[in-house]
Amino acid sequence: MTLSILYRGPLSSCNYSCGYCPFAKTKDSRKTLEADAASLMRFVEFVRQHTHIRFKILFTPWGEALIRKHYQEAMVNLSLLPNVEKVAVQTNLSCQLGWLKKADTEKIALWTTYHPNETDRAAFLEKCRKLDEMQVAYSVGVVGFKDVITEIQELRALLPVGKYLWVNALKKQADYYTAEETATLMGIDPYVANNMIYHESYGKACKTGHTVISVDGEGNMYRCHFIKEKIGNIYEADFTANLFPRNCTNKTCGCHIGYVHLEDLQLYDLYQGRELERIAMR
Repeated sequence: MTLSILYRGPLSSCNYSCGYCPFAKTKDSRKTLEADAASLMRFVEFVRQHTHIRFKILFTPWGEALIRKHYQEAMVNLSLLPNVEKVAVQTNLSCQLGWLKKADTEKIALWTTYHPNETDRAAFLEKCRKLDEMQVAYSVGVVGFKDVITEIQELRALLPVGKYLWVNALKKQADYYTAEETATLMGIDPYVANNMIYHESYGKACKTGHTVISVDGEGNMYRCHFIKEKIGNIYEADFTANLFPRNCTNKTCGCHIGYVHLEDLQLYDLYQGRELERIAMR
């Protein structure tokens, strides 16, 4: 079997101070960081031992993971396991990149987000250039606030042709974008319309809970990050018995890491195996 896992441990600290983020510039205690590292080591060992399962893994921390050595080491170690197909992480790309030289870069992928108020564009693009040199797959994203649309356009012009740049659209406020702004964003990210709405999901078939699960630092399994009902624990011997097709119990789904797995949207055809790192393939 092939199982995609979205892993989120106790880590919640970040080195950026984005005004819209509740975890901006928070600092985890040494005890929390030690617990996070121990949980992560346990998870890596779980993957190592379950050789009969093919794993695709996405780290979705509340904070910034790649400034922490234990996440760098975990990604390297996971990439070298024969039963791991993919290991990806959401990151602001503020870390150094030398550790990637130890990894199987054919399996590593980065979901990167550019924060124009937190870093210099040239510095971010230099990190992208280094990733290209190392042949590490990555996508680039930006939160689509109105006041940074011009910046997003300029970033698009400076990224390599064919590099997917996605936009996280603002949709809590109805009609946030004008028709002209929507057209501009679609010119940058042709699939941004998927992220501009809350998809009706109640009662619809979803891969989560079957071939995709969310896992916390204790190993507790959930269908996804947005349905809080526990469905088991990966450290229980019979955890796979809890994996079977389910229909969504939420009214809507508005986040890529959720709706990409809805069967009726058929977005796996668009991402062609790169849905975790958010790289559109056509």
